[in-house]
Amino acid sequence: MPYVPDLNAVLTAGYRVESDGVTYRVEPYELGPVMLPSGKVVGCDPLVAHATPFVGSVAPGRYRLRAWVALVHADGGEGQRRITALQLTVVDEPLAAWSMALLPGQDIASLGDEDFFGYAVDAGTGTLADQVALEALREWDFERIDEVFIPAQVPDDPIDAVVSAVAEERTGANVYVVGSGWGDGVYATYVGHTADGRIASFVTDFRVVPLE
Repeated sequence: MPYVPDLNAVLTAGYRVESDGVTYRVEPYELGPVMLPSGKVVGCDPLVAHATPFVGSVAPGRYRLRAWVALVHADGGEGQRRITALQLTVVDEPLAAWSMALLPGQDIASLGDEDFFGYAVDAGTGTLADQVALEALREWDFERIDEVFIPAQVPDDPIDAVVSAVAEERTGANVYVVGSGWGDGVYATYVGHTADGRIASFVTDFRVVPLE
């Protein structure tokens, strides 16, 4: 089966697990609202040009963005904090099932055991934003991106390092830039569904916390 982790565990405040002498404890942090003028959600490294939305749109509106941060503590070592998941909440209801977020043309039946579709991270950052925002951001020159999203000194704490800005003034479509777990890699996004099949949440798993 393709890789679909138990996200109900990591999306639980206070979730704690030990693995190979390392302890992980997860806590949520509210980042703020994301404006979705088209309702077409994109998961990507926002500092790398990409604006193809996932299959399955939601109603246009403002939705809550939350970072799930893991305190990672090795025996005898100093703890550090990493963003382990980024969650865009569409419907604040219990999640009954998860599926992999797909781009047009992707076929989950083509995946092997433990495989997944994900987006590539080359700048150590990720986001969940509207297609309108990412298409607008793609038109920015490097100097503007550098000035708005890349601080001269990146804070050590991942929440302090989060940067947000409006990318498309007409609609207010905005982008939050967050650290992608341990950094560059390929990360899958999953769609949480309510019991009656509605899209309730998009979650990118940065794979910091080991999940069964």
